[in-house]
Formats: sequence, structure tokens, C-alpha cells
Amino acid sequence: MIPATPKIRVTAGNDAPLRADADHVVYWMIAARRTRWSFGLQHAISQAQGLGLPLIVLEPLRVGYRHASARLHAFVVDGMADQAARFDGTPVAYHPYLEPEDGADKGLLAALAERAALVVTDEFPCFFLPRMVCAAASKLPCRLELVDGNGLMPLRASDRWFPTAYAFRRHLQKELPRHLDAFPLADPLSAARGLPKATVPADVAKRWPAVDARALAERDRALVTALPIDQDVGVAELVGGEGAGREAMTAFVKAKLRRYSEDRNEPDGDATSGLSPYLHFGQVSAHEVARAVMDAEGWHESKLSSDPKGARAGWWGMSEPAEAFLDQLVTWRELGYGFCHHRPDDYDTYASLPDWARETLGEHATDERPWLYDLDALEGGDTHDELWNAAQNQLRATGTMHNYLRMLWGKKILHWTKSPEVALDIMITLNDRYALDGRDPNS
Repeated sequence: MIPATPKIRVTAGNDAPLRADADHVVYWMIAARRTRWSFGLQHAISQAQGLGLPLIVLEPLRVGYRHASARLHAFVVDGMADQAARFDGTPVAYHPYLEPEDGADKGLLAALAERAALVVTDEFPCFFLPRMVCAAASKLPCRLELVDGNGLMPLRASDRWFPTAYAFRRHLQKELPRHLDAFPLADPLSAARGLPKATVPADVAKRWPAVDARALAERDRALVTALPIDQDVGVAELVGGEGAGREAMTAFVKAKLRRYSEDRNEPDGDATSGLSPYLHFGQVSAHEVARAVMDAEGWHESKLSSDPKGARAGWWGMSEPAEAFLDQLVTWRELGYGFCHHRPDDYDTYASLPDWARETLGEHATDERPWLYDLDALEGGDTHDELWNAAQNQLRATGTMHNYLRMLWGKKILHWTKSPEVALDIMITLNDRYALDGRDPNS
């Protein structure tokens, strides 16, 4: 039997019971879009094993969400191609569904749930996903369980959000050790071999057909360029999917990690991981990335410091570059996830900024601004600053921007707009529309 997912990571999404006399278990894959190091898939397989039922994995992609574009769709579809290859030859039925028009997916999950003992899905703390899951939960005729695979520390290991990285780091250094021996399985699919063979019901497959297998395998861009989504945000050169993400992870750990602490803030230094798009779409797990760094360092839990002071370096007992990287991957990334989890209604608003930040911004609200630009000018990279224009043009063309340049990019938008509220709205709009890692707590 596959190991159970830690209870702290599993939450009931509704009050419905497990259905008796069911035909299958459904894993509704919406955020952890991968087959490795996945608590969501691991939990779905565990439940299917315990019930002696087949497992159906539904991975849908809608067209009606805000900022839906050829760029974002292509990145997810690349992942679907990897998933299809991984599920092929296993008893698990994988059903990748591309919605052809807004609203076409209505009823798909419910149709699969009609014959399901339960539905398992991913917990993600922001964008439209929490609302979508909440809406589905009330309509499902069977139990819905949400699985938190977002970070090394479970979202519910904290009962509050933290205003600073230092405050969160101190908490993390006290709390995280008890979760470091509970990583997800590296390959949960290997434990699915004994499951009964699953088949998507014929009526469901006919009304909501899976993506054409050949087009998916060939990564045919016509799959997304014909859809009613934002085609002006074109497909990026960066290839999506679990395979590409794991290759990027391996290349970083082998060739760049040792330079990370010195060169990561140099745009020409090529020392960053490039993993944020893959982490955002759940195509690579933070657990797998952390484990790769730990293994490269020859690390063991016995090297952890017993003095949780909240220091950026020294707690892990690793090299300076490795500690600097893990501070970004764990502290800063999970600080954002926790913030969105505990403030679901206003995490992306001006009101969510700390009091001291809003006070400082208010004090400078009437400062003279020699340059003022509207959204159109900023979106087009049409300002007086060539460096800023280059960064914006890179974001628009490739979906990526160096981390250090992104900080400059945001600060200048604040300088060049009439109020901090307007600046924040523009930053979120541009980042979420163009960035492959946008729409994310850590973006």
C-alpha cells in the first residue's frame, strides 16, 4: 500500500460522505500538474487502493479565466503531453480536457463524480482556483478532499500570516523540522500498478473528449492558437511540462547552484534557477527541488541548527549558495503562500499592504512625478527609460524577467503613476497577463 498523505495536508471540501457502490475515484488535477513528488496524486492513489477502486485523473483547462492566453495554455498543454506519456501503460485513466469555448466544461466534473466514491483535488491559495473549488464542492454528490502540496511546510502548520520574512523564517525554523521526514513519494505512479484498470465512462468521453493524443504528443500549437483566448500574448519559447522543469532543475543544481549567492542578482550572470514557471504550474514540486539541493550538498537533518534565530544563513547547515537558494525557495516562496491562505479575500489589494508601508506611501503620495505613464504606455514599453523598456519588452515577448530587474520594474511603475493604488493595479495586470509565473502568491 502507498503511504498515507499527512493528515495536516488533507482538508474536507464539503460534508458529503464517501459514496458506497461507487465505480471509481477521481483526481481533479488543477494545480499540481505533475506525476512525481505529488501529495495530491499520492493521496488519490491511496484512497483508490483502500477502496479497491479504479482511479481517473481529470486534468482540465478552461478558456474563460482572466488572462487566459496562448502563452499560458501552451505551457500547460506541454505538461499534458508529459502526463499522457507517464500515465500510458498504467491502470490509471488520464483524461486531459481542453475547453473549446467558455462554458463547455460545465458538468464535466459532476458527470465523473456521479459514479465516484470521492473526488480528490489540489489546494491552491489564490487566483480563481479557490472560488472554483468552493463552487464545485457544494454541487458534488460525493466527498471532496483538498490536498496541500504547495510547499515544504503545510499551509495549516501556521495559524496566522507573517508581515516579514524574518518573522516567518523564525517560525519556519521552529516548525519545519517536524515536516522534513514527510516528503511525498518521488514516483507515486509506481504504487498504482495494482489498481483495477480505469476507463473514462463512454458518455463522458463523448461529450467532453480528451485532447487528441497525436496532437498532444507532437505538441501541436494549433491546439491553443485556435482557441478563444488572448492570442496577442503569444506562445513563449520556454517549453513547459514536468520533463522540461526537471531538466532545468538538474542543470541548475549541477552547474549554477555554486554561483547562486554571488551572481543571482546579476541579470547577465545566468545563476538563477529559472524554475518559477514550473513551480507555479505545479509541474515541478518544491519538495523535489529541495531534495535535489539536499542531495547535492550531502545533507542530513542532523545538520540543522538547534537555534532558530531567523537568520538567513547557517540554519540549514549547508553551503552559502545552497542556503541562499533555499531561503528563496522555502522562506520567501512560502511566506507568500501563507499570506494568501490566511487572507483569501484581500491578498491582492492595496489594503493588504502592512500599515507601515501604506503610511510611507501615503506620505509620498503628493511627491512631484516628472514622468507619468498610463497602462498602455507601460504595457508597450514606451517610456523614457531604455532599461525599463527592455525589461518590459522581454516580459511581453518571453514571459520571463530576471528577479532583480523585476524589482526595478515594479519600483519604476510606482514612480511613474499618479498613486500607489494605480501602480499596484498596473503591476498586477502586466505581471499576471504576461509572466509565465504570474497569478501566483510568490510572483
